[in-house]
Amino acid sequence: MPRIRLRQAICALGLALVASTDIAAETVGTATDAQGLRQVSEFDSISPKKARSVALFEEAAKVITHPRCMNCHPVSERPTQTDTLRPHEPWVVRGVDGHGALGMRCNTCHQDSNYDAAGIPGHPKWAVAPASMAWQGKSLGEICKQLQDRKRNGGMDSAELIHHMAEDSLVGWGWNPGANQTPAPGTQAQFAELIRAWLKTGGHCPS
Repeated sequence: MPRIRLRQAICALGLALVASTDIAAETVGTATDAQGLRQVSEFDSISPKKARSVALFEEAAKVITHPRCMNCHPVSERPTQTDTLRPHEPWVVRGVDGHGALGMRCNTCHQDSNYDAAGIPGHPKWAVAPASMAWQGKSLGEICKQLQDRKRNGGMDSAELIHHMAEDSLVGWGWNPGANQTPAPGTQAQFAELIRAWLKTGGHCPS
């Protein structure tokens, strides 16, 4: 067995030993997932402009607050997993660089692509978001402001934020998460258009 596959098999065995519930049962799609995202044009009739901006962000937030995004944006050092946001098993932490602690790096189990046979998601840039970009436990208004704060969003201006949401392949993984994983609603392109329209209308935040 190739070394990578052996390592993934060991990781999968560890997950099976520590899991107390059936992952498949936890990843049933929600109504939001089934309905997808509304098109930007559907918000054109909302007035005043500030209300339209807030509504656009709230629609985009269906992706931001989805488990595929939230799991890797924890407030604590420990990421979560599955649609129930349960603490990651095996026990791992963010680490200094977001790629885990010495001896238990993210790529110990998470490889360059999903390993569906073991239910292990993967991507070349797999990591836990910096603590400054943590979303779990925060209100939509707090996340909205955080996304526009260059000290807490990775130093991105509006154009860079739109590009990140539209083109970053790790963001895109949320719509292609592999076996036993509920994808984020809509598409990455729809999500990016909502973010673009939200910022174009002033980037207003829910109260």
